[in-house]
Amino acid sequence: MPTKRITQRSMAFVLAGGRGSRLKELTDRRVKPAVPFGGKARIIDFALSNAVNSGIRKIAVATQYKAHSLIRHTQRGWNFFRAERNEFLDVLPASQRGGNESWYKGTADAVTQNIDIVDSYNVDYVIILAGDHIYKMDYEIMLRQHVDTGADVTVGCLTVPRMEATAFGVMDTDNDGRITSFLEKPADPPGTPEDPEKALASMGIYVFNWTFLRDLLLKDAQDPDSTNDFGNDLIPSIVQNGKAMAHRFDESCVRAEDAPAYWKDVGTVDAFWEAHIDLTNFTPELDLWDTDWPIWTYNEAVPPAKFIHDERDRRGMAISSMVAGGCIISGTEVRNSVLFTNVHTNSYAVLDHAVILPNVVVHRSARLRQVVVDSGVVIPEGLVVGEDSTEDAKWFRVTDRGITLITQTMLDKRAAAL
Repeated sequence: MPTKRITQRSMAFVLAGGRGSRLKELTDRRVKPAVPFGGKARIIDFALSNAVNSGIRKIAVATQYKAHSLIRHTQRGWNFFRAERNEFLDVLPASQRGGNESWYKGTADAVTQNIDIVDSYNVDYVIILAGDHIYKMDYEIMLRQHVDTGADVTVGCLTVPRMEATAFGVMDTDNDGRITSFLEKPADPPGTPEDPEKALASMGIYVFNWTFLRDLLLKDAQDPDSTNDFGNDLIPSIVQNGKAMAHRFDESCVRAEDAPAYWKDVGTVDAFWEAHIDLTNFTPELDLWDTDWPIWTYNEAVPPAKFIHDERDRRGMAISSMVAGGCIISGTEVRNSVLFTNVHTNSYAVLDHAVILPNVVVHRSARLRQVVVDSGVVIPEGLVVGEDSTEDAKWFRVTDRGITLITQTMLDKRAAAL
């Protein structure tokens, strides 16, 4: 009988229920993993694509906060799994399945309440993933390390400058990569064995043997003092009482030769804007054009982008920009910007370092600089944003870095006041 690949004996459990409140109004109507990213995808598509590209075809997605758009996206874009080939993508909304009165109380509880579903997958290994980060990673390499080292848990870790690790859970390890302590947001993070100025920060990615994790979850659920969370409770307990190993992202990051390892938490408006503007660079660190490791998503049936008018001050053009299908750039100057699907712009408008989410209309003579515009917004004629931060702050959200977030609700309030 042929031996199954380790990924065929594994499943991915994606935690996608967090609100993402630091993205402010961008998550008023949707959960953070459902926020659009990269011109046509959603944030969650990166974790899901990594799983599929790694060979994992059994996936569960746990949802909670304002999950409708996320559920709709997975139904439309991730419906190619075939049960007859033992492939699954199950969406698991918080539904008080555990017979108690609570929703998901923590990341570990999200798995505990679905133990029976994971049991039905008949897998040996479970990889726990966060659904709200941007990166490309071969999970099979991490799974193989977990098996080869005989670990109780393997924790995915970023190598970061030591003092940048104060916002993360930090691993202290010995020379063999065994985790000797887990510190949550330490003021003075420990360095790595080879470089005291670098630290290992948790990515929120964990690999377990399912039988081990199952027993651990049931025990944790009975502990009245537990917060039922992987980072707060389960991982520190294993570090103290079992064998926890660190897996370095550098070893499994999917990237071009000589490119840096790319991982982004786009959890703030500034980080979200910056990650998009980075994509307009001549050679972006995040390679979305790699056909060997594609980012799968829902491909809406739209026509190609269209550019019209060729007159002075009224030329449809885009320089160092990404423009998705369905866009009509009518007499508009677009520079260093990312325009998502079905953005329509009109004559004499200017978009400069702008991130424009789907289905936005920009009317004539509008000038938008260093902005994020939420989906479905209608920009009125002559609106100028990004040239006077004091005026912008009266109506819109302006970050400390000077990035302006525009939503339809903000525009409606502005129109009512003027």
